[in-house]
Amino acid sequence: MLIEARPMVGREAAGPMSRPIRSSLVVGLLVCAAAARPSAAEPPVDFGRDVQPILAQHCYRCHGKSEEDREAGLRLDVRESALGPAESGEPAIVPGKPDQSTLVARITAGDDERMPPVEEGEPLTARELDTLRKWVAQGAPYARHWAFVPPVRMPLPADVRDDPWVRGPIDGFVLRKLRAIGLSPAPRADRYELIRRLSFDIRGLPPTVAEVDRFVKDRRIDAFERLVDRFLADPAYGEHWARKWLDLARYADSRGFGSDPLRPNMWRYRDWVIDAFNRNLPNDEFTIDQIAGDLLPGATAEQRMATAFHRNTMTNTEGGTDDEEFRVAAVRDRVDTTIQVWMGLTMQCAKCHDHKYDPISQKQYYQFYAIFNQTADADRPDESPVMTAPRPVDLEARAAHARRVAERKRELDEMKKRLTGATDAEKKRIAKLEAELKRLETSAPKLPTLPIMQELPESKRRKTFVMVRGDFLSPGQPVSPAVPTDLAPWNEAWPKNRLGVAYWLVDRANPLTARVAVNRVWAQLFGRGLVATEEDFGTQGDVPTHPELLDDLAAGFVESGWDVKRLVRTIVTSSTYRQTARATSEQRAKDPGNRWYARGPRVRLTAEQVRDQALAVSGLLSRKIGGPSVYPFQPPGMWRAAFNGQRNWPTSRGEDRYRRGIYTFWRRTVPYPSMAAWDAPSREVCTIRRPRTNTPLQALVTLNDPTYIEAAQGLGRRLLSRDETDRKRLAFGYTLVRNRPASGEVVAALEKLLDHARQYYREHADEARAFATDPLGDLPKGMNVAEAAAWTVIGNTLLNLDGVMSK
Repeated sequence: MLIEARPMVGREAAGPMSRPIRSSLVVGLLVCAAAARPSAAEPPVDFGRDVQPILAQHCYRCHGKSEEDREAGLRLDVRESALGPAESGEPAIVPGKPDQSTLVARITAGDDERMPPVEEGEPLTARELDTLRKWVAQGAPYARHWAFVPPVRMPLPADVRDDPWVRGPIDGFVLRKLRAIGLSPAPRADRYELIRRLSFDIRGLPPTVAEVDRFVKDRRIDAFERLVDRFLADPAYGEHWARKWLDLARYADSRGFGSDPLRPNMWRYRDWVIDAFNRNLPNDEFTIDQIAGDLLPGATAEQRMATAFHRNTMTNTEGGTDDEEFRVAAVRDRVDTTIQVWMGLTMQCAKCHDHKYDPISQKQYYQFYAIFNQTADADRPDESPVMTAPRPVDLEARAAHARRVAERKRELDEMKKRLTGATDAEKKRIAKLEAELKRLETSAPKLPTLPIMQELPESKRRKTFVMVRGDFLSPGQPVSPAVPTDLAPWNEAWPKNRLGVAYWLVDRANPLTARVAVNRVWAQLFGRGLVATEEDFGTQGDVPTHPELLDDLAAGFVESGWDVKRLVRTIVTSSTYRQTARATSEQRAKDPGNRWYARGPRVRLTAEQVRDQALAVSGLLSRKIGGPSVYPFQPPGMWRAAFNGQRNWPTSRGEDRYRRGIYTFWRRTVPYPSMAAWDAPSREVCTIRRPRTNTPLQALVTLNDPTYIEAAQGLGRRLLSRDETDRKRLAFGYTLVRNRPASGEVVAALEKLLDHARQYYREHADEARAFATDPLGDLPKGMNVAEAAAWTVIGNTLLNLDGVMSK
């Protein structure tokens, strides 16, 4: 969550700073603050950790880098300016002398002169006041924002190095923080909890009953590590981790804007991403291929396909629109997405003016824009440039078709040779075969094409200008291609194009890329990042809870060759990850949000996982990988809108109806409704992290949506088909969905529900048939309708348990 700044504006901000203290409350605060000056045993205030967040939240909007918004001539983000005279003629900060610093006086003043002004927000807390006073007393040292300093690996703290709980740096840094706040790690999760958590985190699917049983009985010392390796080798890993990337890549199967026409072959990019994760493509290559694969020497078809990452921008093909306006919008989106995805910064703020908080000027924005301004796409209806992007199965189908054509030609030629004096009937037969051959020749299977990035030739390169107030019709000064070097240094050996940008992002000297990447992986596994604001590592974002751990992971990630699977394995095999998610009252009191990791993660499943789990436990899930997007059930009429191109949702049949959620057709203006209810985004723009909401709509979806009723029917039939007693069936059903044995109390409650449902459906035959068969279809031969309906109730109940919705 971004921190809302409370600026110094209004009459008080414009006037000179003064020192009178008018409130007895404030006097008391100052006395307390004076008594709390740093002692020899007390660690000094750290500017990046303690001070800058306060200034960024309360002061920088009006006393930051933006000249346009600066009040009273005072700039607090640069030490020289803060120590120099403001418009009042007095310095805001006198190093070592808080009592003579107008900054301290104004933040502790009464309402009439207090900063920030009363109308702009609440005063600083006593702790914040104390921190700033101590900092000034220490000489007001400044430091560069932590995220702009390259990560450095720190040695494991000596006081925790030998603790038996510590398996590596992750546990060491976490344990030191826990001890500082008076907490201890939670016990290790039992094997049932561990395998469920791990399976969802690595594969996005629940473990099977057989997998749970095998792991629980495996008494080898490295049983968990072996389980991790098996799950990482499962192709489901790539499907699960690709889902997160597709949010970042704003992947969709339509072009967006009003009519939102379909973009039917974009799934080729989606499949590239899945494959890249499954073959563990190093993250630096993953980056280079997507940003500039076409510019690599001898670029392969796969590398060119990867550049579709930046062709996921929206295209407006409606009549009367200005193609240049929307081409510019697409280039801006590429600029903003590149910096946010790889560097975790909000560069879009500099479209119209200098960034108010981070070191990015408007000129630097358009210098970076100039690099992405040289591609051949231009908001065209034909999506050019495109490339043919066949799969092996497409090429095989083409080859088979070519063989059929050749065979038919041979048959026709032989027939003509034999029939030198052909009758009229034979001539008609030959003419018919020739017509069939012509139709066959023109009906070859079409190969999928994919929009890609392609540089303009030198003779057609565009000129780039600063856009005054962000208006593409108001060009300002011309600019040349460049990157914001205040963020990371530039190597002059790199080309000033997209390939150079890719090298800049994955260079060891770039302080952000590796941090952002490992923080994203951590957030996937724990539900929140070490930096909670995944989208903002700038001065307005949160500081890391465990900075040494973040830097250790980032540096280790680069040293490993940007190995993503190794990073995931390192985290999930830590003691920190393996803790139980059960929280004590003390943990809830001292760490309600689990920021310090005194327990394991307890996080709700994503939209896709909720769907995939229901299909998996019901026995309906198709594990087919890749291919065109599919159309599972959605309510009728969702696509009806003026000028929206294809208006009908062609519900898939067969196994395509039961594919994983990642393969569902994604239309931007009308996202798949049952997943949208579970917080799936529209993907019109890059989504760094999805919110987790709790609304009645979610329960209505999983209780009533035909997809989930169908899963409940499948689960009910699966349980009813077992040649066992009701109690054993119910216990198995609970184990199937919760991945742990059922207690006697749970089974008794389910038995009571089953008896009630049986009695009802025996008395309501029509309702029983509808609830047992619609939409899954006819029952297996010999299965009783009322029994099937009653067990569908059990399936529906099991799929909606609270524990089933959590990993």
